[in-house]
Amino acid sequence: MMFNARHALVVAALVLLGGCAQHSMMQAGQQEPEPIPIKFVVVTMFEIGDDEGDQPGEFQLWKERQELDTRYPFPQGHHDIYVNEETGVLSIVTGIGTAYSSSAVMALGMDPRFDLSNAYWLIAGIAGIDPEDASLGSAAWAEYVVDGDLAHHIDAREIPDDWDTGYFPRDAKKPYDPNKPDPSFEVQQLNPELTDWAYELTKDTELPNPEALEETRSLYTEHPNARKAPFVLKGDHLAAMTFWHGEIMNDWANRWVDYWTDGEGEFVTSAMEDSGSYLSLRLLDEAGLADSDRVMVLRTGSNYTMPPPGVGAAENLVAESEGYAGLDAALESAYRVGETVLDEITTNWDVYRERVPTPGDID
Repeated sequence: MMFNARHALVVAALVLLGGCAQHSMMQAGQQEPEPIPIKFVVVTMFEIGDDEGDQPGEFQLWKERQELDTRYPFPQGHHDIYVNEETGVLSIVTGIGTAYSSSAVMALGMDPRFDLSNAYWLIAGIAGIDPEDASLGSAAWAEYVVDGDLAHHIDAREIPDDWDTGYFPRDAKKPYDPNKPDPSFEVQQLNPELTDWAYELTKDTELPNPEALEETRSLYTEHPNARKAPFVLKGDHLAAMTFWHGEIMNDWANRWVDYWTDGEGEFVTSAMEDSGSYLSLRLLDEAGLADSDRVMVLRTGSNYTMPPPGVGAAENLVAESEGYAGLDAALESAYRVGETVLDEITTNWDVYRERVPTPGDID
């Protein structure tokens, strides 16, 4: 997608700031340290308590199992950076929400301590999952990231009688206007070949299926996919700062993703951060600091995006707020599936440093 003039100014400012910092070091007589080459970045969004040894959030399993033991202070971000300098794997915790995620990824990309020019990026986190498509603990690789915030909105009590939502695109006259405006931030497409490769590589991964999930899954009597054991699929992602829930909103999410992707995308997962994270990576790509063709988005179902039959949306949302039924399974799924991709790339770095994998690389 093309960037407008404002984006170009942002990129120019970032390059200028980096150059000024380098110039200041030279004036002070300091030798600029060699940046650490990074092969793989895992982007997570939250941690619950400590980084090790307690109830995990999205970061903890990566830190423990990938032996990310070298800490780099990151005062310009939400959470310090951790690296395994031997394997070239780095992970961050951005903080929850688009504002946190976009600023943290940009700050990391501008950090002179790391060479991220050839790094692969895996955004790996939990999500609400559409029961029409998948079950708790399932893992979805996204090709499209659609933003659910950038739009016009009129309260439903004041919309015209022939509208089914008060949410509609900027520069449009009504919901799902066929005269669709050119997208800017509303939809972003990841490298489809890399997404397909990641899916093909991991589609047969055995995912955790604890008995505790069965109780919740069994309630979705009208959604066969919601009742299945967890599985890996391809499915697209809607990022919105408002934690929405319910059948009506779920219908909106499906139509909104379908609208912005010209029918090519399929809404499967919902969270908050990925549109901002990927936009920052696109800007960093423009500045020569990252490769946006090496970005993957993996989201795993910790909760459903709408209630089961007979349960109200508000009631179900309040219950979920007390603890997601599929949290632990979703965290484990994100690690198992994501680690398979990480291991394949880092083990074959002599190949994938120079070129991005495609489905043809899978035997």
